[in-house]
Parts: sequence; C-alpha cells; structure tokens
Amino acid sequence: MGSLWTPCLPTNNMHAIWRVIVRTVFWSYERGTWPYDIAVAAIILFVMLSPYVIHFNDQPQVGPTPHGTRIEPISEDSAQRTRTYRVDAALLVSARPKPEIALETHDILRKNVSELKDGRFEVVQIDPIREDDGAVLYYAVTVKK
Repeated sequence: MGSLWTPCLPTNNMHAIWRVIVRTVFWSYERGTWPYDIAVAAIILFVMLSPYVIHFNDQPQVGPTPHGTRIEPISEDSAQRTRTYRVDAALLVSARPKPEIALETHDILRKNVSELKDGRFEVVQIDPIREDDGAVLYYAVTVKK
C-alpha cells in the first residue's frame, strides 16, 4: 500500500520548480536567457517602485537644524538671577570679535532655549572649556535675566 500523503504535483514537476528557485537564488542563469532577463527586470522594478510602496522616511530636513540638544543648562544662581548654559563649540565661531560673538550667542540662546524666547536677557560671560590639547569642547555661557 502507498503512503497516506500524496503530493499534489508529480515528483518531476517539484524537482523542476525547486531547480528554478535554486538557480534564481544563486543567479546561475546565463546572460541573454529569458530567466536572466526576467530576474533583471524584477530587480529594476523593485528598485524603481519600492520607494512608492515602502515609505523609508528618509526625507531631507527642511529649515534650520535644531540646536536645542546642543545647548543645556549647567547651573543657576537665583540670588544674582543668572543661569549658565553649556553651548556646543560647533555653534559658535570664536575667531570673531567679542561684541559679535556675544550678539551671536544671544541669538542662538533666544532661538533654542524656551525660557529665553522673549530675548530679555544679557550675555554676561562666555568661557571656552578646552580639552588637554587646547581644542574647545564647549562654551559655558552665563546669562542674566
């Protein structure tokens, strides 16, 4: 008596289907054959149509870059109404004259720190914090409200 399970397709057809799958996965068709051309066309269609079907969310950022994460409060002195912020060195160019860098720092803080949005504060002190080799890590900026 035969086995209880009989395949839907004859063994020769299963072998042929399996051979097509293996040859396609391992890319063993010769150039110029119709299976090769179909595989190339499928790859091109996938590359060209996948951005419309799969949303990769890789759009460029529009507008100014958010610098809020590059500015963080360090300390606060309630008696003198001052607050010190750590400002990333990439935000300030230290080669500028002192009045210009203070004005630039004021604008950066006003745009990126929520409690300073009104602009009614004064930049009191800008201290560069340096590494051992002299490179500026960040600036300690003290403001008075």
